[in-house]
Order: sequence, then C-alpha cells, then structure tokens
Amino acid sequence: MPRPADAADPTDSRASAASPLPRRAFLRGAGVVMALPYLDSLPAWGATARDAAAAAPAAPPKRFVVQFMGTGINPNHWWAKGAGKTMELSRSLQPLEPFRDQLNVINGLFNKPSTGVGIHPGMTGNILSGAPLTRGAVLHGGISVDQVLAGRIGQDTPQPSLVLACEQPLTGYHETNFSMAYSSHISWQSADSPVPCEVYPSLAFDGLFENSGSRRLESVLDRVAEDAASLRRRLGRDDRAKLEEYLTSVREVEKRAQRMRGDLTKAADRAKDRGKPLIAMKRPDDGLPEDIREHMRLMCDIVALAIQTDKTRVASMLMCRDLSGLFYPFLGVRDAHHPASHNDTSDDYERITRHYITQLAYLAGRLQAMPEGEGTVLDNTCLLWLSNMFSGSRHDNSTLPVLTVGGLGGTLETGRVLNYRDKGDENRKLCSLYLSLMDRMDVRLDRFGDADARLAGF
Repeated sequence: MPRPADAADPTDSRASAASPLPRRAFLRGAGVVMALPYLDSLPAWGATARDAAAAAPAAPPKRFVVQFMGTGINPNHWWAKGAGKTMELSRSLQPLEPFRDQLNVINGLFNKPSTGVGIHPGMTGNILSGAPLTRGAVLHGGISVDQVLAGRIGQDTPQPSLVLACEQPLTGYHETNFSMAYSSHISWQSADSPVPCEVYPSLAFDGLFENSGSRRLESVLDRVAEDAASLRRRLGRDDRAKLEEYLTSVREVEKRAQRMRGDLTKAADRAKDRGKPLIAMKRPDDGLPEDIREHMRLMCDIVALAIQTDKTRVASMLMCRDLSGLFYPFLGVRDAHHPASHNDTSDDYERITRHYITQLAYLAGRLQAMPEGEGTVLDNTCLLWLSNMFSGSRHDNSTLPVLTVGGLGGTLETGRVLNYRDKGDENRKLCSLYLSLMDRMDVRLDRFGDADARLAGF
C-alpha cells in the first residue's frame, strides 16, 4: 500500500526530528501495514505535516460497537437499582460493577416488527434495523444501524466496519418459513444482504494488519521491527511507553491467532479429504476453538486493537447466534445454549447469561485501559449489548435486555437505570434508541426502521 502523500516516512533517514509526523501513524513491512494508536508526540489529530503546527487538536473520534447474545437472558437476575458508582446490580450484571458510572441499563424497549411473527429468525434478523422481514426464499429486511454509521463515517478509517462472529451461520429454513440467515446475522449492508461475518480469529487478525502475501505466516511484528525502531527514536517518553504497551499487546494477540491459524489449516485439509465444505464441519473440526472462552476473548481483543488504532470506528460481534449450539462445560452446564434457554430461570442459564456480560466487561476494560486525550478510549465509545428476547422459555420479545457502556465523547449521560415499560409502545421503540445514538455520532436521520422520534430521556 502506498504511503499517503502528506505522511512523513518514519524510516526515511532524511527526516529530521523537527519534521512532524501525522498523529495517524503506520508501521510497514513486507506484506503488512500496522496502524498505531494516536500518539501525543505527533501533530494534531488528522493534521498533515504541512499544517500540523497551525492546527488545534480535534476531539477524539467516537466509536460504536455491538455485542449480541441470542435467545435471551435469565429474567430473574436481570435488574439494576440506583445510579452511578453506587448502582446495585443483579447477579448476571455484576461483571459490570467496575463500569457502573459508565453504564446504562435500559428496560422496556422492544422491536415491534419482530413481535408476533413467530420465534427465532423473525426475532433476530432485524434486531439492528427495525425492518419487517420477508419469509421464504428471498431475503428482505433493512440496513442495520452499524452499517448506516459505517456508510456515513467509514470513509474516515481504513475499514468502514468490522463484523465478527463466534459461531458459524446456519443454513436452510426455520419452521416459521424464515431463512436461518436471519438467525445468523445481525449486520446487514442492504435490505437483502447481510455483511459476511468473520468467524476465524486468525483471518480477522490478518485483516486488521492487512497481512497478506507469501510471508503471511511470519510475525507481523518481526516484519515491522525496523520501522518501529525508527519511529521509537522520534517519540517522547510517554509515547514510547504507549507504543511498547501496544506492541506487546499485538504480540500476545498474534501468538494466540497463530495457534488458531494452524487449527484452521488442518480443518481445511480434513474438509477437503471428506469432500465437505468447511462450514459444514462441527466445532472443533471446522478449525474453531473448542473452548469458546478463548475464541470470544480473542475476538474482543481484535476489536479493541481495531478501535485503538482507528482501523475502524464501527464493529459488531455476534457472540452467539439465535438457535445457538454452543456448549459451556467450563460453567458446569450440560445443555447447549438453545436448549438451555428453554429453562432460562435456572442457575445454569444464569451462569450462561453472566458469561456473556463478562465478555462485555472485558471489552470495556480493554478500552478503559487505553489513554486517549484527557480520558480513555472507552470514554469516546458506545458499547451496545442486547439480545433478541427477554425470556427464551416463553420466546418473549415484548421487551428486550439492553445495555450501553461508554460516554461517546461526553455526549451520552451514563450511570443510569432507565425504564420504558409503562411509556406506551410508541415511546419504547428500539429504533428510537438507535436514532438517539446516531445523533450523538453526528449522523442525523429523520427516521430509522419503525421510529421517527428519538428515545425520550435518553
């Protein structure tokens, strides 16, 4: 990839310490491009070497990340009381205690177009769009909120959005005559086309660093080592520490991704020998980690690196799909996810619910640990967590579990428990929340999905 014309080359020996670099810096090596976090030693946000001295630093960018868990939560352990740092959280929400002052627990919202249409796929495929779904062979719904944002702000980053999943998509049709594609995808780039989701961490890692070519299996850090050494000499002490911390984090993620790359290669060979497509193989024969804790944690780390380096400002993570077949032996749960949801008030399903909230807390912690401007990356991000049902045993989506973490650059009030259950259907639309969040990201629409009004009090 050619270096932008207005970006100084950190490996150029002719560049003096006085010649500024753009704060949006990269390291390059053979077949790899590594974006770096914003560095205070470098000129103002987005400024070129030519105008950096005259430009005032702009506000850090705002980001939007979705985490989705299919088939609802344990309704007996989903509540919060109070506000701010003294907020009292239920057992399932306890992993979020370190983030109580950055948390919003939103009760009573629903996605009206997904009600009364039958269970599972019709409750899922429009969770981020609020558009009615079509039954039968032709997919038709609506563009999802993450992709609306990607279309408006994605040109400011190398990648408009990042779409990850921790479970392979389903094929075929449900008994309700909705395509299983609706159960398997929450991010839609158009009314009839989901965004392909990446389920393999090694491939997601490659995409993050544009890792390609004959040296793809070599360490990306080794290939940018010379560029990194040159840049290191030009940074202030604090930024050198920030750079080292970032490179250490990349090294740790890379090692885990490389182990999974070997599993994927072996799985592809097995599938070829059996004459089956890879997607038709069961975990772990399909190359995905048998222990989903490792899979989910690595995907969260990849999202965190993408956000930290401004590779993208929009991401979605389908942690488990609707009709999920994931297993949780580490939780002492014998049933797969979907059957376990049919006993959603059990201790087993509470542990499953808490596991997914732990993934949200982990990602929030990663972003909280990244300094940015006068605050942290989490301060400038909205993490949205939601499911397509409240109760899996009753397939009830008349209200949905919804959480946000992060302040979107101070535009989003946090530390609140908000209740819309008694506000009337017109005033508790999930798409009204999306309109409100898009406003805060400077994307203003007259309507979205089934809503033409912002969420009152949000």
